[in-house]
Amino acid sequence: MSPHPTLPGVLVDDVADRDESWPVASHEQVFTSGYLDVEVDAIVDPRGDEHRRVVVRPQGAVGVLALDEDDRLLLVVQYRHPVGARLVELPAGTLDVAGEEPQEAAARELAEEADVVAADWAPLLSIVSSGGYSSEVCQVYRATGLRPVPEDERTERHAEEADMEQWWVPFESVVDAVLDGRVRDATMCAAVLAEAARRARG
Repeated sequence: MSPHPTLPGVLVDDVADRDESWPVASHEQVFTSGYLDVEVDAIVDPRGDEHRRVVVRPQGAVGVLALDEDDRLLLVVQYRHPVGARLVELPAGTLDVAGEEPQEAAARELAEEADVVAADWAPLLSIVSSGGYSSEVCQVYRATGLRPVPEDERTERHAEEADMEQWWVPFESVVDAVLDGRVRDATMCAAVLAEAARRARG
């Protein structure tokens, strides 16, 4: 690394996250549920100063970028109470089944939320969407070779999911919606742009 010639910072040729853990002077668990835990840690920085940080610890998550044979992207539209909106999202969910691998969870969520199964799976990207307060990592998969779940095997959806819509949208139209700011879900936006970049690179 070398200093930037005219601006603060250094010149770097390649980038990657790196594991690091500052000492924790105190730890308090303030909330726990089957979905997530909330903790308050006092971390110690390299100068020895302490700082209180709220940490939300969900169980981890998966998302599915599912494309049909005509390059239409499967999207689900779901009411989200915290933001007061119906968000356009990918089929997605949490790692809430003991011993389940992320790709298995992704396949389960695709079937549960959209009544669809896929023959072909490939990892697309891994996202830390809110690293300032949440430990959640979301693994997104690309799914193709789609077929419907038989009607007598479909999941009965409840609560917000019972009101969920399933849309099939031309992939390039979704890219436009992301770039225009008409859709905002972080996992969906990141996955769509990652797929667009993958295609552009050939």
